[in-house]
Amino acid sequence: MNGMNGSDRRREKRLSYHWPVWFAEDFTDKLFQGQMVDISSGGAAFTCLANESPYPGQYITTRFSVPRCGQENSFELESHIRNGFVCRVDHISSVMRKIAIQFAMPLSFKPGEQNEVEEPQLETVEV
Repeated sequence: MNGMNGSDRRREKRLSYHWPVWFAEDFTDKLFQGQMVDISSGGAAFTCLANESPYPGQYITTRFSVPRCGQENSFELESHIRNGFVCRVDHISSVMRKIAIQFAMPLSFKPGEQNEVEEPQLETVEV
């Protein structure tokens, strides 16, 4: 055992926030509402009512908004629709589930790493 917890093994930082997420097996059917827990470019976790919970392996469509950080501590909401497979369903209580979904197509940015400034790569030139 290496003593690492789940978040230490992640390849990417996740953005934690608690805004609505809508999901369904097919968006032409009834939509269910959940609450976002956290998100990365490749997937998300959200909570929902147990009687509306998708099952592990189910292919679902989600609709959600993500805050995009701008200059001078400003942000805008960017809406997304993503399909993906339910990786895990955790039983939080008799009425609540936590769902983990892996997106079929990742987001074009890393929500949890928006505030990190990348250091420019300088090339060494010998004279």
